[in-house]
This record gives sequence, structure tokens and C-alpha cells, in this order.
Amino acid sequence: MTQPTNNPAIRSDKPIPYDIPIFDDVVSERRHRKERLAAAFRIFGRFGFSEGVAGHITVRDPEHSDCFWVNPFGTPFSHIRVSDLLLVSHTGEVLQGDYAVNQAAFAIHSGLHMARPDIVAAAHSHSLHGKAWSSLGRTLDPITQDSCVFFGDHVLFDDYTGVVNDPEEGKRIAYALGDRSAAILRNHGLLTVGASVDAATWLFVTMERSCQAQLLAEAAGQPIVMDAEIAATTHRQVAGDFASWFSAQPLFEQILRDQPDLLD
Repeated sequence: MTQPTNNPAIRSDKPIPYDIPIFDDVVSERRHRKERLAAAFRIFGRFGFSEGVAGHITVRDPEHSDCFWVNPFGTPFSHIRVSDLLLVSHTGEVLQGDYAVNQAAFAIHSGLHMARPDIVAAAHSHSLHGKAWSSLGRTLDPITQDSCVFFGDHVLFDDYTGVVNDPEEGKRIAYALGDRSAAILRNHGLLTVGASVDAATWLFVTMERSCQAQLLAEAAGQPIVMDAEIAATTHRQVAGDFASWFSAQPLFEQILRDQPDLLD
């Protein structure tokens, strides 16, 4: 089922191609979340966001809010199917699935999901431009329209202490994130969260590209930074749960058409 769209950013009396789905039962909603999660990994694989066994995306189970679905440790992003996903509790127990869970995935995501009940999904990987930008220990500047998605809505977690294996470290990341949608983990990479897998995935993709754009701009010269008022106005126009979800739809539509085996 879909719900009518009432979004002021869409100035048209014509319908849009898709809208946020709603569900009558938890089984259908769980299946949908798992399908979007598997598709998100395929998108990460297509964009080359993998780095060995590093990286993870999670989605909260719609019935058991203290559990989340995540990728099995060591499975390539570009191979992940719905049937491969693991259900993990906030205490680290694998409740469904045949493989081990990445300890860093558990440590980071359990802290996020516990601290932020509004979060449905979270994404993290060691993408090239994200980790390059993270080494600078800075937040992104509003130098492009797209980077304004993160204006006032991302933080720098500047206390790198090594590979995240302790759930307490995940709690510290969650505390630093606060109510924001993204974090730059210094000397590590990027982290995004959202009210859907789609939103968290899109935020990661566009944050990675914003890091790339700023790295390129600063290598070429001195970028012109928008003033705060213009950046804030632009943020209101391009950011938000619906905008992020909607922006992700072409990516999901394409990957589902090209790689339908992910639904297995």
C-alpha cells in the first residue's frame, strides 16, 4: 500500500512515480525492510563502498524493536540476498541466520538503535572519499546544494581509539551523534541514519559524494562557502526523511531491476 504525498517540495498537481509504503501487518513490513536492506548492500557494492570485510547497514525489526537485521560477516556487499541477513539482538545474540556478525557492526549499531528509537536504519562503510575526508577532522562545508543536506545536521566524532569492538564505543558515537542524521568518524569513515533503509542509504551516498566534491574543490582552489542563512534555507528545501527516501528511489529501482536475485 502507499500513502498520498503531501510534500511542499513537490510543486505539481501530477502524481509522482512512488510513495512511502505503509503496511497492514508486521510480516509484510519485515519482508519489505529486509528487501530494502539487501538492495542497499547491492547499491553499496555497485558504488565500490566495500573495503575487505568492513562496513555494515542495519535495519530495526518492526516487531522486535530491540533487534536489528544486518549483513553476515565477510559476505561481499554485491552478493547479499534477503536470505543471507542476520537478526541480532541488542545483546549481540544472533537470533536468525547461519553466519557470524561483525563485532564492530554490533558495537556501533546496537548503541545507535538503543539510543535513538526514531532510527530505523543506519549505514557505515570505509568508502574512499569518506575516509579521506575523515582524516582531516572537519565537518563538511556548505559549498554545494547537495552538501547543504548536512548543514547543521551532521557531527564530527573526533575520538578515534581503534577498531570499534566495545559496545561502550558505540554508545559514545550515539551520544556524539545526538539527534543528527550523520557523523564523520575521524580517521575512520562516514555514518548515516534514517527513518528508513532508503533514507540512510541515500544520505550515505550523497555524503560520500559531498566529501569527494569538497576534496576536489579544495585541491583545485578555495571553494566559496555559502553564508549560513542561504545554507539553512537550502537545507530545508533538500533535506528531511521524505526527501532522503524519495531521492533514493531511482537507486533502488535500478538495482532491483538489474539484480532481482537479491530478493531470494
